[in-house]
Amino acid sequence: MGIIGWLLLGLIAGAIARAILPGKQPGGWIAALITGVLGALLGGFIASALFDVNVNDAFFDLPTWLFAIGGGVIVAFIWQAITGRRGTRA
Repeated sequence: MGIIGWLLLGLIAGAIARAILPGKQPGGWIAALITGVLGALLGGFIASALFDVNVNDAFFDLPTWLFAIGGGVIVAFIWQAITGRRGTRA
């Protein structure tokens, strides 16, 4: 899968991951793209390490999308936890 495929997968997976998480997430579509691409990388790493799934070959493969969205949820949750603490000092 080329760089355009990773960016497209990341944008869609990031938007889905941000829609799954409750509450308002900071950032716009650029944050969704970054969240999705990092989530797709994290999900691909988890898939290949734990389940021996090769996510680099097929763009329209169901495990590729599931692990990308799952990784996007993890990254978005971490990002929300980091940025949610900022500005809450008493």
